[in-house]
Amino acid sequence: QVQLVESGGGLVQPGGSLRLSCAASGFTLDYYAIGWFRQAPGKEREGVSCISSHGGPTYYAGSVKGRFTISRDNAKDTVYLQMNSLKPEDTAVYYCATVGKEGICTSSYYYQPHDYWGQGTQVTVPS
Repeated sequence: QVQLVESGGGLVQPGGSLRLSCAASGFTLDYYAIGWFRQAPGKEREGVSCISSHGGPTYYAGSVKGRFTISRDNAKDTVYLQMNSLKPEDTAVYYCATVGKEGICTSSYYYQPHDYWGQGTQVTVPS
């Protein structure tokens, strides 16, 4: 079965850190650009970050630039999102998804096709 599985979410105090993982199952992640997205209650889903199949280019939403870092380990079929200096406004369900079909993120990665999605992992930063 082809799927993406996120893990690493949880409850963290403001200023804390979490590392999310997105693991591929049933297919090889090597050829795919992977994006992280999030959706807070009552809000639309937004793009957080994207990493191309070989590690670059990468893109970040302005709200997370300088605090979040996306990386990947193709040998482990896993993409990571290191989140530092977390804020209450980072509270959301975080999803990973494949991006496009060429292995390249563009600045429009939010609008590229997303063939596979994970089930999401909750990140909560209390105010």
